[in-house]
Amino acid sequence: MLNTLTIWNFALLEQVQIDFDKGLNILTGETGAGKSILIDALGAILGNRLSSELIRTGADWLRVEAIFNIDHQENIIGFLNENAIDVPDGELIITRQITSNGRGTILVNGCHTTVAVLKKLGTMLVDIHGQNENLALLNTANQFKLVDGSDDRIEVALAEYQKSFGMLRQKENQLEEKQQNSADNEQKIDMLKWQLQEIEAAQLQDGEDEELEHEIKKLANGEKISRHIAEACEQLYGGASTGTGVVSGLEVVLENLKDLSRYDESLDKVTNTLQEAYAQIKEAAYEVRDYGDDLDFDPRLLDKLQGRMDVIDKLRKKYGATIGDILAFADKAQEQLFEIENYDADIEALTKDIAVAKAEAEKNAGRLTELRKQASDRLAMAIEDHLHALGMPDASLEFAITDAPLNNLGADELEILFSANPGQPPRPIQKVASGGELSRIVLAIKAVTAFRDDSPASMVFDEIDTGIGGKTAQMVAERIAMIAAGKQVLCITHLPQIACMADVHLYIRKQVANGQTYTNVSALSQGERVNEIARMASGVDVSAASLDNAREMLVNAETRKKQYAGGK
Repeated sequence: MLNTLTIWNFALLEQVQIDFDKGLNILTGETGAGKSILIDALGAILGNRLSSELIRTGADWLRVEAIFNIDHQENIIGFLNENAIDVPDGELIITRQITSNGRGTILVNGCHTTVAVLKKLGTMLVDIHGQNENLALLNTANQFKLVDGSDDRIEVALAEYQKSFGMLRQKENQLEEKQQNSADNEQKIDMLKWQLQEIEAAQLQDGEDEELEHEIKKLANGEKISRHIAEACEQLYGGASTGTGVVSGLEVVLENLKDLSRYDESLDKVTNTLQEAYAQIKEAAYEVRDYGDDLDFDPRLLDKLQGRMDVIDKLRKKYGATIGDILAFADKAQEQLFEIENYDADIEALTKDIAVAKAEAEKNAGRLTELRKQASDRLAMAIEDHLHALGMPDASLEFAITDAPLNNLGADELEILFSANPGQPPRPIQKVASGGELSRIVLAIKAVTAFRDDSPASMVFDEIDTGIGGKTAQMVAERIAMIAAGKQVLCITHLPQIACMADVHLYIRKQVANGQTYTNVSALSQGERVNEIARMASGVDVSAASLDNAREMLVNAETRKKQYAGGK
C-alpha cells in the first residue's frame, strides 16, 4: 500500500507531501490544478520515463519519493531479495531524481538500481487504470493473462504444457540442425578421418611434450653441464688446481677435533654437528659424481628428440596448445564422425522422439484449452454482470477460443468479442467498442480481478469518468467503491458521485504568488468535503440546496460503502 508520496520541483509542484490511507483516496480540484501531474509523478516512481523538461522553472533538479508498506507481500519481498535490496520492517522507500543536465538516480531502500528493475517492481506495487491501460486490453498477450490468471489450475497446466512444448522444440531444432548439416557431411567425413589419422599416427602420450622439452634442453646444453659437473667434483674431492677438496678437508677437520676431545670435551657438540654435515656433503658429492658418470650427450639422440618435438609442435599448432588438448580434439572428432556416419539412424530416432513429444504437447495443450474455456465462460459472465450495472444492460462479452498451431502459450487463438446492443452479434472488441465502452469494460474487468492474490495492493483510476454522467456515473462510483473495500484505490475524478465515496478526500489547488504558480494538496475535513461535492455537482456558486444535496449524497455513499465492506 502507498503511504506517502513526496514531490519536489515537479512541473507546478514545488514541494508537496501527500499522505494516503487504505480504501478509496479521491483527488479533486479545478481543471488545470495539476491532478494529472500527481499521476505522472507516481508513474515516475513506477518506472515510467522521466524527463528533465519536467523540472520546475528556476530549479536544477526534481525528485519524487514514495513510501510503501509491503508487509506480507511475499512476491515483492522475494523480488527485492533477488536484487540484493533489504526490506526493513516491511517498508519500501523509492526515490527517483533527475537533474537539469539529464543525470538521473534511482534508489530503492537506499540501493541504486536500474529503470528495468524499477519497472518490474512497479507492476507489483500499483495497477494504474488509464487510457493506455484500456488500449492494453486489446493486446493478445494481455487477454491470455486475463483468462489464465482467473484459474490457478491454468497456471499449473500451462507450466506442464510449456515443459512438453520445450522438449518438442528442442527435438525439432536438433532435427533441423542435422538436416541443414547433411549437405556437408561427405566433406566433413573426409576431413575428420584425415585429422584422426594424422593424430593417431603420431602415437602421442599425455605429458610427452613436457618430458621432451626437458630432455632437449638438457642435451642441447651438454657441454656446459659437463663443465659444471667437473668443476663441482674438483671442488668436492680436490685436484691439481684446487688442492684439497671439501670432502677431504672435512675429514681432516674431524680427525683433529676427535683427537682434541681426548683432552677437552667442550667442542664435542661442534664435532657432532660437523660429523652430520660431513655425512650429508659426502652423500651429495656421491650423487654429483654419479650424475657426471652417467652423462651421455649423444648428438644423434638430440636430433631424434628434436624431430619428435617437431611432429608434436606441428600438431599443437593445428589442434591445441598441449598434447592433452590434441587428444581431446581427437575424441571430439571421433564423436562427430560417429554422429555423421550414423546420420540415418539419428534422423529416424529423432523423428520418433518428435512424434512422441508432439503427442505429449498436444495432450497437454488440449487440457489447457479445456481449462481456458471453462475459466473464460465464468470470467465473461462475471464481467457481463458488472457491465449491466455500469449502464450497459444489453452488453454481451465472450472470450472466443479457437484452434491455433502449437506455440509457447498452447494451441489456442484468443479474442474478446463484444456487443453493446441487442440484435448485434459479438464482434472483436477492438473493432466495435468505443472509448467510453472500453473504459467501462476495463473497469468491469478490474472489479472482477482486483482481489487476485498476485494483483497489486494499490490501484489508480485516472480519467475513469471521461464521457459519463448521471446513472452511469453512479454505477462507476459503486464499482470503484467495491474495489476499494479490499484494496487501496487512488482516483482522480470530476464527478461528485465518485468523490462522495471517498475514505480520504484530497483537494488539489493551484495558486499564483509573486509571479509563480504553485500547486498544493490538502486533505478535506467533513465540512470541506460537503462544500467540494456541492461545487462539483452544481458547477456554479454553492447554494443551500446544493449543500443539502451534497450531504445527502455523502449519507447515501456511506450506506453503500458499509454494504460493500460487509460483502467483500
